[in-house]
Amino acid sequence: MGASSSPYARFISAWEFKLASSDPNRRPHPFAFGWTWFSELLPGQVGVHDLHQAIRAIVRGSQDWFSAPLPTDYRLEGQRLTFTSPVRTPWPENNVVHADYYPSRRARGRAVLLIPQWNADERSHQNLALLLSLLGITTLRMSPAYHDRRRPRGHVRADLHVSANIGLTLHATRQSVIDARCCLHWLAQQGYRRLGILGTSLGSCIAFLTAAHEPLLRAGAYNHVSHWFGDVVWTGLATQHVRRSLEGYVSQQQLRYWWAPISPATYISRFAGRSFRSLFIWARHDPVFLPEYSREFLEACREHKLDFEAVALPCGHYTLGRFPFNWADALLVSRFFLRAL
Repeated sequence: MGASSSPYARFISAWEFKLASSDPNRRPHPFAFGWTWFSELLPGQVGVHDLHQAIRAIVRGSQDWFSAPLPTDYRLEGQRLTFTSPVRTPWPENNVVHADYYPSRRARGRAVLLIPQWNADERSHQNLALLLSLLGITTLRMSPAYHDRRRPRGHVRADLHVSANIGLTLHATRQSVIDARCCLHWLAQQGYRRLGILGTSLGSCIAFLTAAHEPLLRAGAYNHVSHWFGDVVWTGLATQHVRRSLEGYVSQQQLRYWWAPISPATYISRFAGRSFRSLFIWARHDPVFLPEYSREFLEACREHKLDFEAVALPCGHYTLGRFPFNWADALLVSRFFLRAL
């Protein structure tokens, strides 16, 4: 009997499905190419052939695509940092970036930007941020685009960040990366020079894309890793409602290509030869970031000779946030940043 059908694996799988089914608000939305979201690269109405050209252009010019002028209205009130996102959207709530600041008196120039998972509420990862600050690492927890305090009125989930709208998903992820870079520059303005980034699930993807394009960073830790954004959406338990909207319009292979600009696989080579340390934490029983995709990603990192550590935890996707796995993860992440920064 293989490990995948062991009693322990079945226990974790049942726990995963129970946690996943606790959200009753996953509903399919109509498929759309989202042509208007490509307006920064292609004016007017375009066709699928032009979409392929747009994807190639984005990847070639990714440093510019993931860049924007820094905000001029950073405002810290108590623990809350706010500023206007350089990327504008039709939703006023989403155009204001919110981040929670956990300063440490013993930081000695060390700070970490923390980006939580898809559909995280504003309480998510607060304990981890507090732990890092108590250990001597200032932490700034950023809400990604369309999440918690940035969620547009009438929306109960952050479905505008990951959806069956090809262009909107690209645009939302780009916005989160640019907002993350703005947060890092604010930390640098406060005197922090030993900067790291930490992300979970969707936040892991955002963190990796940010690290690939932000020279201020020295280290990154990533909870859940995968090669291609499209593969996770197509095969993952959390996004089966999105897949149902995509089927009949695109294949998994097409989706992988169209979302290549927001896929870690596209930018692994940018770390080759760079003084940058990474920690990749993946789960052996993950029904969202499938283990085969995590292994594929790690093999690509080895091929490009990245400086990294990889740890596989005996849990799933949602169970990583439950005891005892969340404690193990916090220990791994804390020890990593204390060494790497």
